[in-house]
Parts: sequence; structure tokens; C-alpha cells
Amino acid sequence: MLLFRRICLVLAAVAALALVAGLATGSSPLWQPAAVVASIGLAIGLGALPAVASYQFTAWILATVVCGLLYPHEVIHWGDVDLTNKWIRLVAVQMVMFGMGTQMGVRDFAGVLKQPWGVAVAVMSQFTVMPLVGWMLIKTFPLEPEIAAGVILIGSCSSGLASNVMCYIAKANLPLSVTATACTTMLAPLMTPLWMKLLAGTLVSVSFVGMMTEIIKIVLVPIGAGLLHDWLKWASPAATRRLKLAQAACGTAVVLLFLTRDRWGALPPNVALLVELFGFLLGAVAFGVFYHQLTKLLPKLDGWMPVASMMGIMYFTSVTTAVGRDHLMRIGGVLFLVAALHNAFGYILGYWLGRAGGLDRNSARTVAIEVGLQNGGMASGLAGSMGKLATVGLAAAVFGAWMNISGSILANYWKRRPVTPETPPS
Repeated sequence: MLLFRRICLVLAAVAALALVAGLATGSSPLWQPAAVVASIGLAIGLGALPAVASYQFTAWILATVVCGLLYPHEVIHWGDVDLTNKWIRLVAVQMVMFGMGTQMGVRDFAGVLKQPWGVAVAVMSQFTVMPLVGWMLIKTFPLEPEIAAGVILIGSCSSGLASNVMCYIAKANLPLSVTATACTTMLAPLMTPLWMKLLAGTLVSVSFVGMMTEIIKIVLVPIGAGLLHDWLKWASPAATRRLKLAQAACGTAVVLLFLTRDRWGALPPNVALLVELFGFLLGAVAFGVFYHQLTKLLPKLDGWMPVASMMGIMYFTSVTTAVGRDHLMRIGGVLFLVAALHNAFGYILGYWLGRAGGLDRNSARTVAIEVGLQNGGMASGLAGSMGKLATVGLAAAVFGAWMNISGSILANYWKRRPVTPETPPS
């Protein structure tokens, strides 16, 4: 594998030379494929260099952006398969969130009891700094209403798995990061639609209940399945047997609900919505137990799930870039500047709010990363459910790419500059 990565690095270097030659001569048949080969070769090859291996996912994100910009049709359409299909989007975002859930545990929520003030500072900073900074930026820079709404959306989302990874690399307060991520994720069904209604309600049509329902479906349900899997690791044999029976009942009920879905139209809208949510919750129980049983056959499966989550993020980044290519080519520079400023304010304000709240420097670093890195998968999924992936979802694609770059740089910078534990005053 190491040899293959080194070959890819050499191939990336050759493709980079072809890219330069193609740009110099204006030959798009040369520089466009060269750009794709160079970006993908670099993403694979970085794993051969230990000093920069932690930037590998960042390189993959850049590669998906390059592919989406240069070959949008090929990215969206794989033969007869349309990758913008709502069911593919739903499965992809739930895979991202389930992978996140498998890296959480029921015990993570106990971290609130261990460091309640630190969690409170992180959660409050998360749901105030980024939405308000996003609102300030869209008032400062000229953006189309739906794209501006996307800036508010990404700022109103919770933190995601990337923040935990970056805190791990930075050697920050990882337990605080994991607990804060868990808490902001659980609060997202309330806080995300609230901020969207308050700050973006004049830009796009926002249904508070509808968005809350979507977040429950695409975020809480798959994460809940992951937490159920974690709970089963410690459950008693009797509880495990009862859950296996519940799995069979829930699975049967989901099948029946699916087969009778055409009759839901006769139900009042609120009732139909509750039936749909009930079906998703039943599915979470059935899948969570099934996955737990599957891990007994494949013990390494939990270790593969973060990779599956990263692939889901790459899917959303590439597809959103492809469908929003025309908008991106027109306002990409401004949107990138907004993304960079939004992200930088998140790091800076998150850190100093942590320090102002009395947290030690390592915990303040954690708050900075938690605030600065948003859940791009959630934002893309919500934009897709609104039918506005090419506009509202565009900010999530740009922000997601930049956040991974800046987060990697900041985490590695702090890793090289560890802080010593601070002694509390006697």
C-alpha cells in the first residue's frame, strides 16, 4: 500500500506539470483531466508522508470540489443513476450521521456531569457565535438571498465528527469536545430551525416544524441507532433478548408502514408527519440492533464507519459543487471570503469566550474548534430537503471544504505547541 501511495504522489507531480502546461497553452482537454488526476493522486499519496498524513481527508475534499467544478455532469450522473435523487441523499446523510453516532457513546453524555461549565460554554458559544456572525457577514457582502440563507444555515448547525477529529489531532480536551458535540447535536432540532426562522426567514421560506422534523429524521434517528448499538455493548443478556424481540416487531412495523405509504395522503398532515417520524424511530431501533449483531461478525466494522462518514461528506461536497457550479463560478470568490471570515471568527471568538468563561487554555482550544467547525453534512441534507441544494446548499460545500483545510492547519499548529496544565489558584 505504501508503494501504491508513493506511485500516486509521482503521478500527481506529473499531472501537476501537465496542468501548468495546459493552463499556459489554454488547452482545456489537457489541464482539466490533469487537475483531476493531480488532486486525486495527491489525496491518495499524502498517506505515504507521515508529516502531512493528517491532511489526507482535506486533500480528498479538495479533489471532490475539483471534480464537481470541472466535470459536473459526470459527477451527478453515473450511467442512469442520478446522484441528486432524494433517496440517495437521505441514505448518504444518514450514513454520515450514523457513522458519527457509532463514535459516540451513551457515556459521553455523562461528561456533562464531569465538566458542566465547560460544556455549557461550548454549547452556548456554538449556537450564538456562528449564526450571528453569519448574519453579520450576509449583511456586509452581496449574496443572493438563497445563498445568503445557506450561510445562516451552516452557521446554525451543530458541530460534527470533524471537530472531534481535530481536537484529537490538536491534543485538546477531547472528552469536552465529544460531549459538546453530543449535546449540540441533540439540541439541533430546536436551535437550527429557530435561528433559520429568525435570521433567514425573509430570504427563504422556513418551516420551523418541517425543518425540526427533517433534523430528527436525518440526524437524531441515525445517531440514536448508533447510541443503541453502544448501549447494547454493556446491556444485560435479558435486556439484549428483549431488544431482539423489539427489533423483529419494529422491523415488521416499518415494512407495513412502507407498504401502506400511499394511504398516508388521506391522513391529516400533522398525523401523517407523526406516522412518518414514528416509522423512522422504529427503523432506528431495528437497524441499531441489526448493526450491533453485525459487529460481532465483523469486529472491525466500527473502525470503518468514520471512513463511511467521510465518504458521505465527500459525496455531498462533490454533488453540491456540481449542481451549484454556475452559481459558484459567478460568486465563488465572495462566498469563499465569507466562509474564511466566518470560520476565523468562530475560532477566535470561540477561544476567547472559553477563556472569558474561565476555561483553561486546552479547553478553550476545544471550544474554538467546536465553534469553528460546523456539521456540513447536516446543512447539505437540510438544503436538499428544501429542494435548494444548488443555492442554499452551496455555502455548506464551500464552508465544508475550507473548514477541513483550516481545521487541519490549526489542529496541527496546536499539536506542535501543547499547553501545560494550569494550576488552579489555591
